[in-house]
Amino acid sequence: MAKTKTAFFCQNCGTQYAKWVGQCSACKEWNTVVEEVVQKVEKSGWKAVSNTSKKIAKPLRIQEISTEKELRLNVHDLEFNRVLGGGLVPGSLVLLGGEPGIGKSTLLLQIALKLPYKTLYVSGEESQKQIKMRADRIHPNSENCFILTETKTQNIFQQIEAIEPDIVVIDSIQTLHSDYIESAAGSISQIRECTSELIKFAKETNTPVILIGHITKDGSIAGPKILEHMVDTVLQFEGDRNYVYRILRALKNRFGSTAELGIYEMQGNGLREVNNPSEILISKNDDGLSGTAIASTVEGMRPLLIEIQALVSTAVYGTPQRSATGYNAKRLNMLLAVLEKRAGFKLGAKDVFLNITGGISVDDPAIDLAVIAAILSSNADIPIEKGVCFAAEVGLAGEIRPVQRVEQRILEAEKLGFNSIYVSKRNKIGLKNTKIAIHLVTKIEDVVSGLFG
Repeated sequence: MAKTKTAFFCQNCGTQYAKWVGQCSACKEWNTVVEEVVQKVEKSGWKAVSNTSKKIAKPLRIQEISTEKELRLNVHDLEFNRVLGGGLVPGSLVLLGGEPGIGKSTLLLQIALKLPYKTLYVSGEESQKQIKMRADRIHPNSENCFILTETKTQNIFQQIEAIEPDIVVIDSIQTLHSDYIESAAGSISQIRECTSELIKFAKETNTPVILIGHITKDGSIAGPKILEHMVDTVLQFEGDRNYVYRILRALKNRFGSTAELGIYEMQGNGLREVNNPSEILISKNDDGLSGTAIASTVEGMRPLLIEIQALVSTAVYGTPQRSATGYNAKRLNMLLAVLEKRAGFKLGAKDVFLNITGGISVDDPAIDLAVIAAILSSNADIPIEKGVCFAAEVGLAGEIRPVQRVEQRILEAEKLGFNSIYVSKRNKIGLKNTKIAIHLVTKIEDVVSGLFG
């Protein structure tokens, strides 16, 4: 009988050690290194009996490799398809992460119920009755969705061979355990082993597999970091519990862009796709309010108009506060320094609070001008004229810098009824017959004079 192999793993980051240590040298956490059994018996693959008739892969000349576009499975969800890059690629492994209660299971159950393909939904966290109660609210008349409550991978593969599904959903990877590893479910070695078995199954049978993954308190997916390297696509499902909107982002995608964004609205009967996010991200305020500006941004291939709110007030406690929600606080400090140095606005003794409405986070530098306009509007207590939006970056010299795909931003603003937009004079704009007025500016002073006179 072979000797049982053990190793020490950090339960926080997955780093392996030859012996026990008190502090992990990788993540600096204390008392997270535990001993785990690495391997108990010899593995035979995802099937009970290895397939000896399988052809051995041979090297091909690069000219001989087919470059035809891969066939994708339409999941009948526009937002999910967009983030994946056009649909599910056969044989791919998709990992969906998010905070507890954010709606990961609801999203994938909703997709599984609406798919015209035979789908196996494996749950290790809920019973079949619990899933049935949720399915009745979402889409009760589904004939292609099979529900299995199981955590042992060998039993799951037996059911997969019997049903032969087109898509497999696992909820969640942290609940699975394999006979080949003796440690508890959710441990580093179990997660790694179960994922490798699912990858082998997906690649051999050309069946796409979607995994749900838990996240740690710092927002990263629980388990070893190698888990994110093993899968083909890593999706992040995020949102604020105080808002009904949820955002789906791609952190890694071997078959598409990582800049795409999907937006959902949480309702009693499931998640509703939001096809025009600009309407939900802009408040319907008829009264002119100071400190509010509209920015035209682009997420992936999708243009969005977002509302930026700023509040500037005299510092009460001596040290001015700088707070930003949904925006980089360091970039806010940089823009305030530019206003102080280049434009002559004395904001050093004032509190500045910035918020992007809708609970989303934006990294696009094209919203810089809108941030500055909102700050100056709040400082002067003068509202910006209704129907005005902004799309430009602000440099350290106070210059208004051009941004990419400005024409797409302008057309989106015109479609939503805006009558004027401020952009950089250095942008090359070839639009004709547009109803929206395009203001070309080079410095912050041009924007101030155009907005406040």
